[in-house]
Amino acid sequence: MRRRHVLPLGVVSLTAIVIAGVVGVSSYLTEREIDDHRTTVRRSAGEAAPAPVDIEAMQALPAPVLRYLSFAIPDPTTNYRVVSLTAEGEFRRPLTERFAPTTASQTIAVRTPALVFAATTPILSGVWARAYDFFADGKMEMRAKIASTLTVVDETTTDELNRTSLRRWLLESPLYPMALLPGGPVRWEAIDDGHARAIVSAFGLEAALVATFRPNGSLASFDAEQDGDLTTPYHGSGEHVTRDDYRPVAGMMIPHAFVIARSAGGSSYPFWKGRITSIAFE
Repeated sequence: MRRRHVLPLGVVSLTAIVIAGVVGVSSYLTEREIDDHRTTVRRSAGEAAPAPVDIEAMQALPAPVLRYLSFAIPDPTTNYRVVSLTAEGEFRRPLTERFAPTTASQTIAVRTPALVFAATTPILSGVWARAYDFFADGKMEMRAKIASTLTVVDETTTDELNRTSLRRWLLESPLYPMALLPGGPVRWEAIDDGHARAIVSAFGLEAALVATFRPNGSLASFDAEQDGDLTTPYHGSGEHVTRDDYRPVAGMMIPHAFVIARSAGGSSYPFWKGRITSIAFE
C-alpha cells in the first residue's frame, strides 16, 4: 500500500504566510501606481485653464446640444477642474460572457483629456482581479492583475490605444458636462434635431461620438460610428454608452445609471452596467 505524503502543518502555514505577504506587497505597489496616476490627472487638470464663456459660441451650437447644455449646466460659468467618483454594478471581462459584481473609481480632469479608472472584479471564489486604465498627456497605460499580483493585461501607449483612451474621456463626459462647452477640446457638428456629433481633439489625436438626446434635453447615449474589434483582450472605451437617472449635483444634472457596450456588425454587447454611488467636483 502506497503511503500518502502529507506536508507538515508548519510548512503549509509558512507557505500561506509567504503567499499572503507577496499578495500584500503586490497590492500595495498596485495601489501606489494608481495613486500616482491620480496625482498626474490632478496635475493635468490644474494646468488646464478654463475657457471664458462665449455666449455667441453657445448660441451657435446645434439646437439639441444647446438644449442639453442648458439642461445639464444651467450656469455655464460653473468652474470645476476635477471630478472623482465611485460606481458599482456588473462587469463582463473581455472574451467572456459572464457578468460579475464589480466596484470602480475614477478621477478625471474636466477641461483636458486625462483620467484614471480602477476596478475590482471577482475571477473565482476568493480570487479577484484589479485593473486600471490611465490616460494623460496623450499617452495611455492599461493593466490588469489577478490578486493584484499576476499581470494578465499590460498594454502601453500606441496611436490606436491613445485614440481609444481619448474617446473614453469623451464617452464619460456627461459626468462632467463642462467639458462639452465651447472653447474646450470638444467641438460639435449638427446632424438633426435629436443628434449631434461630438469631436474631441488633443495631443495631435482626434476621436468622435454621436450623441442622441431625449426630448427633455438630457443626453441619452453616445455611439461610435465605426465597429469595434471584439477580439482584443481589453474593452477599451467601448463603442456605446447609455445614460439615465439624471440627478442634481453641484448645480448640474449628472446621470447616475449607465450601460457601456462594445458594438460591431449591428449588434451591441454590454460589458459594464451599473450606477454611480458617489461623485464630487473640485
